[in-house]
Amino acid sequence: SQDNHLFHLLCEDGLLYLCMAEQEFGRRIPFSFLEEIQKLFVAQHGEEASTAEDLEFQDAFQPILSQQMHYFSSDDRADIMRRVQGEVLEVKRGMVENIDQVLNRGEKIDLLVHKAGNLQGDAFRFKKSARNVRKEFWWQNIRLMTAIVMVAVLTIYVVLSLCCGWDFKKCQ
Repeated sequence: SQDNHLFHLLCEDGLLYLCMAEQEFGRRIPFSFLEEIQKLFVAQHGEEASTAEDLEFQDAFQPILSQQMHYFSSDDRADIMRRVQGEVLEVKRGMVENIDQVLNRGEKIDLLVHKAGNLQGDAFRFKKSARNVRKEFWWQNIRLMTAIVMVAVLTIYVVLSLCCGWDFKKCQ
């Protein structure tokens, strides 16, 4: 390492691949970059590379090198581990949301069960009080009818008494 940079080396088949990256890139991305460069270089130049002179393929390989540098330094898909961690984090968030929804639904169901129990108790009390009110009105109706019958009998008695006398001797 030097200042804020790390040097990464990959040696394969007598060829040395070197990458200098800032510390913020860590180790995973630069080594993924080197492995990809090694694969592309061997695919393009293969056996010629072992007999080549220093920097012989620099001009031919420069566009590929620039393209890969841009890809690995700016594209999130370059770091597979980071992408997988992001996907796992997204799945985790989804699961937490689902669990929260299930818990909220459970709380709502508990609240509904509680309210249904209260409603059942209220319905029982209403039925009982309605029965009591019905009995009270029935007795009140019976008393009223009894009073009306008594008043009617008394009225008839008074009318007959006035016509026939109090001892009913005039009407015999």
